[in-house]
Amino acid sequence: MNVNFMPSTVNAVNNQQISVDKLTPAAAQSNFADTLKGAIENLNQLQNESDHMTEALASGESVDLHNVMVTAQKASITLETTVQVQQKAIDAYNEIMRMQI
Repeated sequence: MNVNFMPSTVNAVNNQQISVDKLTPAAAQSNFADTLKGAIENLNQLQNESDHMTEALASGESVDLHNVMVTAQKASITLETTVQVQQKAIDAYNEIMRMQI
């Protein structure tokens, strides 16, 4: 993911240019919520695909073992990444809560 921070724009995850001046708190919250929802849906889709391929292999269907292992590894890496991002978000929140104003 290539994110360039410039004074007037922020490059969003879906590569759309969003003007910082025009970005309201509600819009930022909506963008963040949509991005988070999309990431979780992607994780769920990868997990379901991995489960389906594993079940197909176990039931004796003609499935390439290589593809089953690649799909399982993708799902595993995505889950690990999601857990790490969640932990970083919690750490950032805790750090913000410790700040004195």
